[in-house]
Amino acid sequence: MKIRTVVITILAIILIDQALKFWVKTSMTYGWNGQIYLLGDWFRLFFIENEGMAWGWKFGGEFGKIALTLFRLVAVIFGVFYIRNIVRRKYHRGFIICVAMIFAGALGNLIDSMFYGLIFSASADGLPNAVLFPPGGGYASFLHGKVVDMLYVPIIENKTMPSWVPFWGGDTFTFFSPIFNIADASISVGVIVILLFQRRFFKKSPESEQSSLLDPVKPNDTVQIS
Repeated sequence: MKIRTVVITILAIILIDQALKFWVKTSMTYGWNGQIYLLGDWFRLFFIENEGMAWGWKFGGEFGKIALTLFRLVAVIFGVFYIRNIVRRKYHRGFIICVAMIFAGALGNLIDSMFYGLIFSASADGLPNAVLFPPGGGYASFLHGKVVDMLYVPIIENKTMPSWVPFWGGDTFTFFSPIFNIADASISVGVIVILLFQRRFFKKSPESEQSSLLDPVKPNDTVQIS
């Protein structure tokens, strides 16, 4: 696989991810009142923001957010060299594409964390739609931006757990409640495909197996020939 194919894959994911985030940020009402139903009740656009972790999770408040952003930045820098290495060493095409998807997803959310606070006005319940490059400046400083999420797939929503279920009996639940974005989906798909097809991705080629069988056996220095 050529590095150009990898670059095109990464750029395509980032462009789609960022274009959707820009549109959602500037065009949708924040929270429950701004939902857009795409396929019935189980696939919607639902605009929320989070502190930077995938699937809307949080980590350690303000300090945790900065640490997470810096970690993601280091991971992206490392990813550039790793992708170049696996392309040069001619790893399995599917594995390279999966790594590119994970890299693109991490970079997509990193862009939000690094720059969105600088270039957008704030979004919250009751506020008007966000503005790009507001006159008074953005809602946060560098590295303090929030990640925009919008994909909501509540396959089973607001159902009551049977009373006989331990701990959660009688509670209301929603199956698959996280709200995510294209970058999150790209990371998850890349990881899942690697786990499912790892034997195919990392199997030895027939040539390498044959060469290992034909390698001469080195004599053991400890054996004495009489």
